Amino acid sequence: MISLGISCNYHDSAACLVVDGRPVAAAEEERFSRIKHDASFPASAIDYCLSQAGITAADLDAITFYEKPARKLERLLKTARLYMPQSATLVAEQFAPLVRDGLCIEDTIRERLAYSGAIYFCEHHLSHAASAFYVSPFTEAAVLVVDGVGEWATCTRFSGTPEGVQKLSEIHYPHSLGLLYSMLTAFLGFAVNDDEYKVMGLASYGAPTYRKALDTLLTRHADGSFSLNLDYVSYMYDRKSMYTEALEQLLGPARRSQEPITQRHQDIAASLQALTEDVMVGLADASLAVPSAGNLCLAGGVAYNCVSNTKVAARVGFDKIFIQPAAGDSGAAMGAALWTSHNILGEPRQTPRHHSLLGPEFGNDEIAERLQAFGLSFERLAADTLCQRVASLILADMVVGWFQGRMEFGPRALGARSILANPRNADMKDILNARVKFREEFRPFAPAVLEEEASKYFDIPGPSPFMLLTPKVHNGRRREIPSVTHIDGTARVQTVSRQDQPLFHQLISCFGVMSGTPIVINTSFNIRGEPIVCTPDDAIKCFLGTEIDFLAIGDLLVSKV
Repeated sequence: MISLGISCNYHDSAACLVVDGRPVAAAEEERFSRIKHDASFPASAIDYCLSQAGITAADLDAITFYEKPARKLERLLKTARLYMPQSATLVAEQFAPLVRDGLCIEDTIRERLAYSGAIYFCEHHLSHAASAFYVSPFTEAAVLVVDGVGEWATCTRFSGTPEGVQKLSEIHYPHSLGLLYSMLTAFLGFAVNDDEYKVMGLASYGAPTYRKALDTLLTRHADGSFSLNLDYVSYMYDRKSMYTEALEQLLGPARRSQEPITQRHQDIAASLQALTEDVMVGLADASLAVPSAGNLCLAGGVAYNCVSNTKVAARVGFDKIFIQPAAGDSGAAMGAALWTSHNILGEPRQTPRHHSLLGPEFGNDEIAERLQAFGLSFERLAADTLCQRVASLILADMVVGWFQGRMEFGPRALGARSILANPRNADMKDILNARVKFREEFRPFAPAVLEEEASKYFDIPGPSPFMLLTPKVHNGRRREIPSVTHIDGTARVQTVSRQDQPLFHQLISCFGVMSGTPIVINTSFNIRGEPIVCTPDDAIKCFLGTEIDFLAIGDLLVSKV
């Protein structure tokens, strides 16, 4: 049985194809359109998923949309009525798109895909929950979904069992931890739904001196839930600002996007991060009461906060934690398809080791043709030789674009569409930020480490294949890997297994033999403001437009010299 899941019309549109209960293809629309966080109907992502499986839309048993648009429209109208006349402009701006793109999505699907089969609608948070639980290794688990907002829900607890995923409790809009984080992201001069991870990185440079002030914004309850002080919040009715003047009276003037970042801004970020961690720990701790909840699954946009995830793992007594690597709305397309596969089509659940390499791949001959079209010369190398050469280049402080196999699904480059560099060079962080990524100097880089060597370098409880934990770097190792050790002594770790990524594992092994350090810097193959590269052309253009020194693409090694 074949199920297609679709998410779109807000941000990070995506499609996922599930065959016989397992995801076989998934991709974000932005990778094809080259529009970051593209919200449009994911036509190209759908085309890819169908072509990857060698089918057409007529072969599908079901298509599922990741949320219920009518309930989303209900939220807009009911909330607007409470805040009239302030909300009139917001309603005027959002009503038509919600009707055109939301209520008409079934017609759009049928017209765009020439599809006449079954179409289902899954609740937004149920899509998130399904995306995590159904690909987790657990038979039973508590499932916690925390994001900005779905239809009405902003935080939902579920129970995952062999019978499926069942909702236990939820917090409703406008009380939202995700939107609170976005509101403070805007206050600090960063872009909402894009730069929240920058605030998380900035927090390490500050102290939580505004923590008591931020307690004014949010009240935590004994059952782990929370509510916001709406005197500080305006996103329910104001299309221009997420917060009221009261927030500036509480924290001081907001930062404009081009203004310098001061210690005050760093301290506000640190205070926000501390608050988020405390709330997430409280929510997770309450989830321990779920029957048979020895394990925890996390999804929703807040699950991208890897610092918070690490606190949950350390401070709450779950046996194991699984975090969906595409935790945001793109991953909800996967959840919608999985929910339909298991709950509508009756496919039995399968629990193989999950990976995120579900995107397009390209053959070596096709890659060679594209390199020739750009006038680039190259060497064709066997896998062993390629890994040896690239490892030696990284050791010589060269920056290498690494384009191999199927593209990752989700926001992290995990060794398929990556830029690699030497973690032993203390200057490499600044070199990459300034000359390759063109981004803020405070932004950290992640280490990719051999899974079997990770505990020697990091205080990590187990594998972290999706860069969703930030453990401490052991004190004795921080000088060895300065360019991936953040200012607070942590690192956003990716563990690389031989089973899941044999070529990437081989490369890091070669670097480990040469340098004594089985770790490389791994950052996404893109520049600031652009999606991660998808095709050989995308990779070549990024290579030529930056100071990346070499490109290892398929079995070909390319130099600019």
